[in-house]
Amino acid sequence: MSTFYEMNFRVDSRDVDLFNQCRPSALLGYLQEAATQAALALHASGPEIRAKYNCLWMVARSWLELDAPLRWNDPLTVKTWHRGASGASSYRDFDLFRDGTPIGQGTSQWVMVDADSRALFRMKNLTEFQGTDGGALNKSVRLRRPALPDAFDSRVRRDLRYSDTDINGHVNNTHYADFACDSLHLEALGRDKFVRSFQIGYTGECRAGETIWVDTAVRGDGLFARGQGEDGGERFDFALELDTLPKNDR
Repeated sequence: MSTFYEMNFRVDSRDVDLFNQCRPSALLGYLQEAATQAALALHASGPEIRAKYNCLWMVARSWLELDAPLRWNDPLTVKTWHRGASGASSYRDFDLFRDGTPIGQGTSQWVMVDADSRALFRMKNLTEFQGTDGGALNKSVRLRRPALPDAFDSRVRRDLRYSDTDINGHVNNTHYADFACDSLHLEALGRDKFVRSFQIGYTGECRAGETIWVDTAVRGDGLFARGQGEDGGERFDFALELDTLPKNDR
């Protein structure tokens, strides 16, 4: 028997850009909130996991694909489920619907780490996930690091502040998408394009007060970004694919 969770949203005016398209960071926010509520329903939320296992949930990589952009005031339903608990990570899948019609899908890869040592927790020991996966709904998508360009075109400095942080004390995963999209100047795309898909990987924690450098490259309809700390260590990778909108949808 499949176990899934559904959550309804309405695209907020604060979440659309100058082209009236829902920003990648806002889309990640909707998925994150649905995942959080689904974890609460399974008694596997952040506070509960911290209390029982002394662990934190961390998203390692996220991927999202859209058939068309979501716009202001669109009704959005997010259907989500996890694929089970094994190894060092767990996948959570998503289907997106606008007015009941499928409009996209996504997948995120999660790990649990010890709150003190940051050592990985073995998912087989997570009893809350046993027998509660999506079953036949489970997607086959496996997330791997995208092929980034051999060379980048430009570099932008980004100072990290209070407004970037979340309950775990580090920069929230949705903000990395803003760092990438700002550095790639998505405001210059024009109304004839939309974000068909994007993938973001989180390779190092960032905290308020730190500075990162974002390298960017554009290769046709493929846009790429990489964030590095001042120590040269990578913090995130990002790959985005654009598509052309029909003339009647611009």
